[in-house]
Amino acid sequence: MAKKRKRRHGFGAAVGRLVGFIAASILCGVLAASLVVPAVAAAGLGVSSSIGFFDNLPAELTVQPPSQATRVLSADGQPIATLYAENRVRVPLDQMSPFIKDAIVSIEDSRFYEHAGVDPQGILRALFSNLTKGGEQGASTITQQYVTNVLNEAQLSQDRPDAVVLSGQKNLGDKLREMKLAIALEKKYTKNQILEGYLNIVFFSSNAYGIEAAARYFFSTTAKDLTLPQAALLAGLVNSPTFYNPAIHPDNSAVRRNQVLSEMLRLGNITRAQHDEAVAAPIELKITPPEQGCANAAMAPYFCDYISHLILDNPAFGQSEAERERRLYRGGLTIVTTLDSRLQAAAQAQVDGTAGANPDRWAASLVSIQPGTGKILAMAQNTVFLPQPGKFDTNLNFNVDAKDAQGNDLNGAGGFQPGSTMKPFTFAEWLNEGKALTAVVDASRRVYPLDFPWKDSCGKVLGAYDTAQNNPTLGAADDLQNAEDGFYRPMPVNFGLYNSINTATFASAAQLDFCGIQKMVDSVGLHSGLDSTPVNMHQLGNLLGGTGVAPLTLANAFATFATEGRYCTPIALVEVTDGAGAKLPVPAPDCRDAVKPDVARGVNSVLQDVLKRGSGVWITPKVQDKFPTAAKTGTSNNNGSTWVVGYTTGLVTASFFGDALGGQTRAGENVTINGTFYPSLDGYMIAGPQWANYMLKVAALYPAAPFAPPPASMIGPNPTPKP
Repeated sequence: MAKKRKRRHGFGAAVGRLVGFIAASILCGVLAASLVVPAVAAAGLGVSSSIGFFDNLPAELTVQPPSQATRVLSADGQPIATLYAENRVRVPLDQMSPFIKDAIVSIEDSRFYEHAGVDPQGILRALFSNLTKGGEQGASTITQQYVTNVLNEAQLSQDRPDAVVLSGQKNLGDKLREMKLAIALEKKYTKNQILEGYLNIVFFSSNAYGIEAAARYFFSTTAKDLTLPQAALLAGLVNSPTFYNPAIHPDNSAVRRNQVLSEMLRLGNITRAQHDEAVAAPIELKITPPEQGCANAAMAPYFCDYISHLILDNPAFGQSEAERERRLYRGGLTIVTTLDSRLQAAAQAQVDGTAGANPDRWAASLVSIQPGTGKILAMAQNTVFLPQPGKFDTNLNFNVDAKDAQGNDLNGAGGFQPGSTMKPFTFAEWLNEGKALTAVVDASRRVYPLDFPWKDSCGKVLGAYDTAQNNPTLGAADDLQNAEDGFYRPMPVNFGLYNSINTATFASAAQLDFCGIQKMVDSVGLHSGLDSTPVNMHQLGNLLGGTGVAPLTLANAFATFATEGRYCTPIALVEVTDGAGAKLPVPAPDCRDAVKPDVARGVNSVLQDVLKRGSGVWITPKVQDKFPTAAKTGTSNNNGSTWVVGYTTGLVTASFFGDALGGQTRAGENVTINGTFYPSLDGYMIAGPQWANYMLKVAALYPAAPFAPPPASMIGPNPTPKP
């Protein structure tokens, strides 16, 4: 009974195959006649409708460059990160191994150099094999496959994955369209151009699009250096990237590779000796997983993230956000940045070591600016983008604003209270109004009532700084505190600054025009780290740093003093080119005179004393012994944000240590950091050594000249201050 049922089944199958073969032959005749001899085929009534459909199909195919990976580089050419939607690196045909060219033609389309885009012999052979042997042999030529890939790539680049048509989903109309486009394509391009395009676009795995990416991923080599066994394996992979994936199904992959080698031998593309040696070769993978995105950057992940936001926010890179995103992740851009890899490595090592194991998630960051250019040279923080055991992780960038002035997201933490690092800007206005550098102020005063007659020439309405209509005063100070007792007394204003005396800053502000202080702060680019609005100096608390400011902003403000008053907008991009090598517009350096040179020199002279005999005298190592250096320490009211911003004439660095993610509410008091107990954190304690160690390693790379002294007329009576 079993044998009888089996014979019936075999007979039915044979009949089915015969009927199917006849039907398929008719279809093949339709396709062949439509594509090769449409005038003859039109004589058959059953074919005429297909011919009409075929004739009405478009014959134009726009071949756009396929999606390519974007490279982000440092100024000295070191790789920072690779960004892509599809991991692809386009290479010309002459940069591909001859083995891969022969292998792909042998296994996918042995008559590639003979047909005109569609191969009727191949169609008939595939139909016969499928219907008589029960197989699923394909008949698409390399040109047809290329057409399909181009069409699908166009849909993906427009974010329309639902419109992608896979081989098994094609109907007769799809096949006719594919064939007509293939014929048209062969009239427009040479065989080698088509083969090059195909090998650059075809899918090998989710980690590798195109032959160059496949060679790098599976074998850590290049398309040019693929060996015969490697090339045969990759050529076989195209047919079913999952089933023949050597990392998942090595046995399947080996069988398929050997099948490719047999075809190469049959067609005379390799010798018997080459074939036998390649078949005997083990499959030796050397997988290099692509590190996609800023989270997997080789260095400076947060700077990379900042770069990506600059591109995505800038209409120069596309009219819409979707267009800019396509360009960034599919456009094969080469982005050369301002980052100096030498400084970045030193900065990263420094911040990583600052807080040690750091179970309490204290933040440490460094950012460096080149004065006179605005170039961002380093940007580091002691966190990781992706969660890792024992690591402090966040995707927020401690060094930049949360949003730019247009409201675009920059993914920054929103800035931190700068504390006393704001004091030099009030002092700069002191000098700007013609007052002496050593003039005495009454730092004994601790109370400024609500009706204190502050000078404010802007009047009641201040534009972006409008005061409340029912309260035209600037506020009150009920009980000003200094960090130490013994400084509530008259003192020279420069002494008050380099020792960071709060009451001295208020006493100097009491003699100034707050409109002038506001203009000084605006001129050096200081603004809120949350929304990039200017810091409102008509609020008394901002004399001592009440508004959170990003480290990048603060470093760049101090750079204005380093350049004797010339302000430059921070820049991060040097050059951007697209996949074809065309240059795209990047923001040009934007510098202007912001502070009088003599005023900047006066500030520099006092900030040098911060390190020699003031609030930074305890900072070690002594950077000032090796380079002419100026700096200012800063600490927020609750000691949760601590700073040193220090500079030479060649390099400016802001060093931050504190609570970055607690909304500036966590107090830096009675805490243990890296094994050391601190009753109360201060700028010189942790942020100071972090800055000093880093500067000693890198400042010589940007040579510095001595700071020019202020004019003698600015110095004043020069009394000898009491210690």
